[in-house]
Amino acid sequence: MEYSFGYVAVVGRPNAGKSSLINALVGEKVAIVSAKPQTTRDNILGIMNGENYQVIFVDTPGVHRSKNQLDKAMMKSVRSAIASVDLLLYLVDGTKEFDEEEKAYFDHLQGDKYLIKTKIDKAKVKTFKSDFQISSMTGQNLQELKDFIIDKMPKSKDKNFLYDQDYYTDKSVKFLIAEELREASLNKFDDEIPHGIAIEIIRFEEKGNITVIEADIICEQDRHKGMIIGKGGKNLKEIGQKVRVYSEELLGCKVLLKLYVKVEKDWRNKPNKVRNFGY
Repeated sequence: MEYSFGYVAVVGRPNAGKSSLINALVGEKVAIVSAKPQTTRDNILGIMNGENYQVIFVDTPGVHRSKNQLDKAMMKSVRSAIASVDLLLYLVDGTKEFDEEEKAYFDHLQGDKYLIKTKIDKAKVKTFKSDFQISSMTGQNLQELKDFIIDKMPKSKDKNFLYDQDYYTDKSVKFLIAEELREASLNKFDDEIPHGIAIEIIRFEEKGNITVIEADIICEQDRHKGMIIGKGGKNLKEIGQKVRVYSEELLGCKVLLKLYVKVEKDWRNKPNKVRNFGY
């Protein structure tokens, strides 16, 4: 039997559908998904396994101009992700024009690269040339893309896979729960708050059949703190309930989740804070 193993970088502008594609191909929720741009802040590894293949996807932050230290850290992640992969998929939101600036960026990229038009299930899909046209929501053309990716991976007669085949990500449970908290927060609030939100797990302790998790939701302004908490703690309770259910399914046990809201003014422009919060 011949085995396929390799790395794929998934690149594109914010909200192009990178995380949705990787989740769909891996078959598990690896990366958070939000309608708000720049959701992904880290190079998240998703692992697609089969009997004779293992493909490691790198979900990168959206390509954009750097405005602050967080943005610079995110763009550094993009550059490192595409430096040593076997295949590069550049995703373009099919409901938007593939403009000259983005074309120039795609042309500048080195390596074995392919243009993927996403969201083709949506209304008013734009017309432009691409190598694949897909929908992660409906699954349209995903099997063809999956087969293509596997075929492009380096081949070996030995099964030299990097991860056990029951792994679907390299990220820790703490990281996944922190990201789920950030997703719940992103989707709960309007555009004013989300990109100033970070999550820090301050306690993660297994006590018999219960796991105790305490986390800070970090925002940049005092007025945001009250908005996140909500009247009578309503917003914080809704976020906590959603993430507790996710955490219990992930861990397979009862979870006691305690959330706090903390203000760190202008943390996105402070390199040490960006590092401390894992970005």
